[in-house]
Amino acid sequence: MERTIAEEYKNLEFIEEVTTNVDEVQKRVLEEILTRNANVEYLQRLNLDGHIDRETFNKVEPIITYEDIQSDINRITNGDKSPILCSQPVSEFLTSFRMSIGERKLILTTEEAQGRTSRLYRIMMFVVIQFVPDLGKGKGMYFMFIKSEATTPGGLLARPLLTSFYKTRQFRSNSPYTNYTSSIEAILCLDSYQSMYSQMLCGLCQNREVVRVGSTFASGFICAMHFLEDHWSLLCNDIQIGTINDTVIDPSVREDVMKILKPYSELVDFIEAECSNDSWQGIITRLWPNTKVRERRLYRYRVGNMLRVAGYKNNTPQFNFICQENVILRIDSDKTNEIELQNAVKNVENNLMPFDARVTEYTSYADIATIPGHYVLFWELTVNAFAPVPPSIFEDCCLTIEESLNSVYRQGRAPDKSIGLSKSG
Repeated sequence: MERTIAEEYKNLEFIEEVTTNVDEVQKRVLEEILTRNANVEYLQRLNLDGHIDRETFNKVEPIITYEDIQSDINRITNGDKSPILCSQPVSEFLTSFRMSIGERKLILTTEEAQGRTSRLYRIMMFVVIQFVPDLGKGKGMYFMFIKSEATTPGGLLARPLLTSFYKTRQFRSNSPYTNYTSSIEAILCLDSYQSMYSQMLCGLCQNREVVRVGSTFASGFICAMHFLEDHWSLLCNDIQIGTINDTVIDPSVREDVMKILKPYSELVDFIEAECSNDSWQGIITRLWPNTKVRERRLYRYRVGNMLRVAGYKNNTPQFNFICQENVILRIDSDKTNEIELQNAVKNVENNLMPFDARVTEYTSYADIATIPGHYVLFWELTVNAFAPVPPSIFEDCCLTIEESLNSVYRQGRAPDKSIGLSKSG
């Protein structure tokens, strides 16, 4: 208890300092970075001559882009272990992607940086708990999913931030901030259906212990509720007999979930009564009656996104996120912009040309009512009445669209199975 109180006091001090003394904190952090990394190759090129002040740094180092340091990153990915961009050893790469063409970026990280990420999450939860009493005394029903990993030629892992975080010792630690209903193996399952089904089953079995619910993004939780609508009867069958059905085939997931799942006929009657009701309004607090808060996290800000200043915490502005720039389709971590989609649609002309047909207009939307979600495209075609287009050609058009989209989308379609087959009509 004493350690918890001391930690809470330190968290309060930290929040007050960084939000009040904003300019001083930023100045100090920059000086610490420049001092620690003085012998790093990248800073040596700037000829700082030992200067660590903000004014000198701003003069010699303009704002740069990813492309400006890509050659350095390529050296690290290929196995160069010299201090090129960082004095500490690179532990792995976190993957992002370029919004302009949809390809991935590799962002280096260190063990120390991962520790800071875990600390910031604990601080975030500490703030929430200040406003919601007893939130740390129950469990969180969060729907969390991982993506596939890659290995660089130099042997370092390359994976998304959340995939990395979910595999850390800190995430698995027995903390009130990481006390979730989902089994760890269900979270770490790459198959989106098996992962979603198992996490929902665990959440229902522990429904009285749940005090907070959420997902990484709000769309993920909406997707989970759609999944519940479609599968509550099958979930009830598993709870009734105390075993998981054959649609979940991953042995480690089955073993982990079976530690939680027990026959519980009273719970089945309760779930069936709520889910068979004509109205699903308030379904979260009906099925998980002790829920105190619904959370969503990890906005990902980018230059060009629209934000609104909603107020201030001391001298630090608080933002409301308005919208992302130039994103028209999104299911999971994919983001497809208008230019990319237009180019993909243009590529189907080769499929239609032999039949004297072409696309004159199109529209699209992301359908997340199914697991996994998928893109839907509606086409207006100019056709030749004497050369009808066979259905198989339209299927080929869908494949052409898919092959034309970015690598993040294609990864979701193939290894991760987090995105379904695109449909056209």
